[in-house]
Amino acid sequence: MNRLPVFLITFFLSIFICACGSGPKIELDPESEAFYETARLVMTGEEKDIFNHLPDAASRHEFIEEFWRKRDPDPYTEENEFKKEFFGRVEHANKRFKEGIPGWKTDRGRIYIFMGPPDKFEEFFNHGDPDIRGLIIWWIYYTYELGIEFVDEKGNGSYKIRRYDGDFFSALDNLKMGHVPVQKGEKRKFVNFKLDYDRAAAEIRISLPVDVFNFKEEAGLLRADLEFEFFVYARDKAKVGEFKEKKTIAETEDRLLQMKEVVVSIPHRLSPGTYYLDVIIIGQAGEIGKTRKIFEVKV
Repeated sequence: MNRLPVFLITFFLSIFICACGSGPKIELDPESEAFYETARLVMTGEEKDIFNHLPDAASRHEFIEEFWRKRDPDPYTEENEFKKEFFGRVEHANKRFKEGIPGWKTDRGRIYIFMGPPDKFEEFFNHGDPDIRGLIIWWIYYTYELGIEFVDEKGNGSYKIRRYDGDFFSALDNLKMGHVPVQKGEKRKFVNFKLDYDRAAAEIRISLPVDVFNFKEEAGLLRADLEFEFFVYARDKAKVGEFKEKKTIAETEDRLLQMKEVVVSIPHRLSPGTYYLDVIIIGQAGEIGKTRKIFEVKV
């Protein structure tokens, strides 16, 4: 059980209060402003950096469409379950958590948007804490192995996060990348892959843990099919391109037993500079499902 230290208080201020303060340095068109108002709750730092430097409404419109598409858990269906779930949670937060400000701006509202309804809810009326005049509430999330305590210090119905039990930061990072269960009890496995760029060979190298695969046997080899999607942004945060690549992993069982990682090489030439590479991997076979990470690459 962890009481919030100074650095974590600063963290919460940055993700909870920044929605009312910081933002793009240029005036936004109505569509972009409406999007950024709430969607930045689930934006990564890199995405905020990119969005805040986009030069015009057309580039921001493209970003918005891709933002939701990158998080779609099943790109082969018409409905984007992540987007639907996100706006449903925002609507619920605004109705349920009224503390004198819009519900999505409250601590409870934002945790609800991040993680959905808790698996277990506990209220303590007679808690014996002299510093807390109102209730103490715990939200327990079994999926994330996480507990979060909210306290009503002044007894006026305004709740703030005081402590957490579990790895809050990993859960939040995964949620911002789109690894969000959209159904009660659903398990989504996050695959922590690595990326390197070989300038001499002009290729991107992706390293995936062997143990995330459930290979299919074919012609004496163990096989898995993967689809990669890359979004490339330059130092000035402008998008410079996107591309897809399909790769098949086929190895003998003996060879795979000796390996800890599978390395996939994808030819792609980058000019000298600094880039963000937003990478989505979809497993056509095995247990990867859909996973995503953003990398900063210096060439």
